[in-house]
Amino acid sequence: MPSGPQPADLADVRATNLAVVLRYVRANAPCSRADIAAATGLNKATVSSLVADLIERRLIRETGLTENRIGRPATMLVLDGQPYAAIGLEVNADQLTVHAVDLAGTELLSWRRAFPGLDAPPGRAVSTIAALAGRAVNRVGAQGRRVLGLTVGVPGLVDGTGTVRLATGLGWRDVPLAAELRRAMRDPQFEVAVENDANLAALAEHRQGPYAGTDNLVHLTGGAGIGAGVVADGRLLRGGRGFAGELGHVPLDPAGPPCPCGRRGCLEAVAGIPALVRRVLPDTAEDGPLTDFAPEVERIRGSARQGDRATLTALDEVGRQLGYAASLLVNLVNPEVVLLGGYFVDLAPWLLPAAEAELAARAIAPEAGGCRLVASTLGPGAAAAGGAARTLALVDAGRLPPVGSAPTTPARPAEPTGVSGTGPATAVTGPTPATPATPATAVAAG
Repeated sequence: MPSGPQPADLADVRATNLAVVLRYVRANAPCSRADIAAATGLNKATVSSLVADLIERRLIRETGLTENRIGRPATMLVLDGQPYAAIGLEVNADQLTVHAVDLAGTELLSWRRAFPGLDAPPGRAVSTIAALAGRAVNRVGAQGRRVLGLTVGVPGLVDGTGTVRLATGLGWRDVPLAAELRRAMRDPQFEVAVENDANLAALAEHRQGPYAGTDNLVHLTGGAGIGAGVVADGRLLRGGRGFAGELGHVPLDPAGPPCPCGRRGCLEAVAGIPALVRRVLPDTAEDGPLTDFAPEVERIRGSARQGDRATLTALDEVGRQLGYAASLLVNLVNPEVVLLGGYFVDLAPWLLPAAEAELAARAIAPEAGGCRLVASTLGPGAAAAGGAARTLALVDAGRLPPVGSAPTTPARPAEPTGVSGTGPATAVTGPTPATPATPATAVAAG
């Protein structure tokens, strides 16, 4: 039998090496072919071949010569990726957020619109999500870009097929969201994936912002529910079937208030945003289930600023419960940082003192194992940003667009406009540089 690598093995090796070169350029641009060879250990001929391939795919480009080095001037390389786009969409009980970037991480659009949440049956919700996703696809397509992937983040249990097994904040059970979206979007020529929103938010935290590259971190979502996206040793902690991170349904008080999951006294039931609103603003709770959290959270912020004792007591109690939940994570996975996301960010000045004290009291390791408890800087659309980042991570890992797939029409910058259609929407942000990624330690996208 013949020895040595077979053709399929050679293709795998080349794909791996292409990804190595692309990641190096992402992290170190501008750089030369010689820089890549020296850093990766690949010989110069191989690097030249790989670079030519990546230039043909329009993933990197040459940017001229530099003479600020010993020897002959070198042709420098930078990321290109302008012909491509990655899209993330976040589903919350009260709003949808869609975010698109090019492969260099430059923001192409960021839209937010109202969403009826619990008032929307799954069929209507799928139509609404597909319509917004389709609008984003059309917008980047009009700029001359090819979409490489759409990832939708949902607050709940999502299995490997993209089926939402349970999303208590939306009232969904066994909704084949990925399949339904593909059908509604008429089987687009790109991947449509569905993922837990906390996982995507953690991916965004790991890839951009002040804690980019931190190999052990947790993002706690703060919306209709509480989820934990966990990055451990540089990889998303997913569990056997992808259901890890449901911190909101850890029982704290068996005699506590009912939780949408059917149990009592879960963290979500005592420290989630709906529970806080019911406690601080009982007049709002009398109107039925909340479908828009932002106005109520702003009312709570106003009361806290004015020093209302009942509001401050409630926020202190929620902070204490979040600190207790953080201590469970610290004792189990020893993260370097736990980030409060979603609407917890708006309330962080009043939540963090009690949360930090509780974390310090309950964590077994000295000084809470070195863990910091802080507010996220990524805003309410962290999972949407993480959805786009997931596609970038897959490209960095070797899932490259094929040669000749880049649009022949040059990509052009997005124009700042609003989103048409029903429901309020923020304006589209024009292209702005994203925080540099750290692909050398990129989280595996699953």
